[in-house]
Amino acid sequence: MADATADTTASKKKLVRDLQRVITDAEELLHATADETEGKVVEMRERIRENLNAARHKLLDIEESIAVKAKEAARATDEYVHEHPWQAIGTAAGVGLLIGLLIGRR
Repeated sequence: MADATADTTASKKKLVRDLQRVITDAEELLHATADETEGKVVEMRERIRENLNAARHKLLDIEESIAVKAKEAARATDEYVHEHPWQAIGTAAGVGLLIGLLIGRR
């Protein structure tokens, strides 16, 4: 369950980065064609501007969603550690041991 949540969060973060890149590229294109005054170019620029605004709003919603999910995961982890301290300590020790063994092999 935690792996699926982590994968979803990572996918959303990648989507956010990709959308930010697309928005930046589109803005650069709008600036590059600012001197064009032909009918179709002006019309297309206006459509792109509207789509960029919509994309920015969606991007903000996604970022908000990621923040909420991360806070929920942190809260659930905190609750688990408080309810099961010895299991949490044992798990942390086991993970630390594995990491130590892997680092020691290099």
